[in-house]
Amino acid sequence: MSACSRLVLAVLCVSALPAAALTTVDIAYLEETRPPVTTLANLEPPPADLGRAGVELGIRDNDSTGKFLQQRFQLHSIQLPAGVPASEWMARLNKTKARLVVLNLPASTLEGLLKQPGQEGMLWFNAGAADDRLRQSECKPNLLHTLPGRAMQADALAQYLVAKRWKKWFLVSGPQPEDAAYAAAIRRAAKRFGGQIVGEKAWRYSHDARRTAQAEVPSFTQVTDHEVMIVADERGDFGEYFSYRTWLPRPIAGTQGLVAAGWHASAEQWGAVQLQNRFRAYAKRPMQSADYAGWAAVRSVGEAAARTQSADAKTLRDYIRSPEFELAAFKGRSLSYRAWNGELRQPMLIAQPRALVSLSPQEGFLHPNSDLDTLGFDAPEVKCKP
Repeated sequence: MSACSRLVLAVLCVSALPAAALTTVDIAYLEETRPPVTTLANLEPPPADLGRAGVELGIRDNDSTGKFLQQRFQLHSIQLPAGVPASEWMARLNKTKARLVVLNLPASTLEGLLKQPGQEGMLWFNAGAADDRLRQSECKPNLLHTLPGRAMQADALAQYLVAKRWKKWFLVSGPQPEDAAYAAAIRRAAKRFGGQIVGEKAWRYSHDARRTAQAEVPSFTQVTDHEVMIVADERGDFGEYFSYRTWLPRPIAGTQGLVAAGWHASAEQWGAVQLQNRFRAYAKRPMQSADYAGWAAVRSVGEAAARTQSADAKTLRDYIRSPEFELAAFKGRSLSYRAWNGELRQPMLIAQPRALVSLSPQEGFLHPNSDLDTLGFDAPEVKCKP
């Protein structure tokens, strides 16, 4: 019997019982209120509700099923300015009943929270930090990751490029720390899947590239012959200006151009158009990867609560991390969490700005257990044991 059939049967059985008091499942959502970052290519600034809108839609979706199971889901949204100490976050969190927490926070703030007294009794979902150390060396038994880490993003992109036999890459990285982290993930993926980085350059120009890109990019890209130019520019300072301006006519991939992401507005298969439409109706904009990560975290709680008929954080954590857990999430595969680092194993969307191109893992990349585990850190690569 499929997971969907078992859930339908559970709903029917419970709905046939006498009316009972509602069980409330409390979920907290923590995010920093950060001043807008002015980038050189800031044509579309990040939405003010990025991430939060996905969490709120997840609460609605949980309530749609929960009403048949005598369950309701209560969201406690906490927003504090950047730089607030972890103790203040914990104090605010302790004023709620929530022990299930979705985090849209930088890695440094998240790590501080996980050092606070009482954090062991929480189940934390990282839906905002792509830093690989949280998945390789700093993983915790009560920390799960619904946002794909940089290693997963780079592996998904590398598999597609290698499958297309575009194996010679020229790597351009920006000045920000996150650019260096993404570039490191690309180097790892190249070694892992047979890509070859034939050259690297660092973009260190600080002026507005919109006025000078036509002259500077061709000169900057007069480099060794390559098949793809990979850009590491997570903030969007310069990467958008490389397409159609390079010295050689080569495709752009990485953080701009062809990207690997947990979600994309062009996804339509496997019922994804239903999720897209619900999100557009609610948020009045397309769903982005951070929204999907927040939605997946809340839906993981909803799925576990429906299966276990419990609101207890430890019960839900044990079930979510068990082999029995499966999340139907509009990607054509049931999703689950890796036992060795808590990262959500999921297909990755390979997309250009306005269209879906492919889905990784690509055919032919094999793994002893699941081809989804060819994306990101496999068990032998993880230094911590949650």
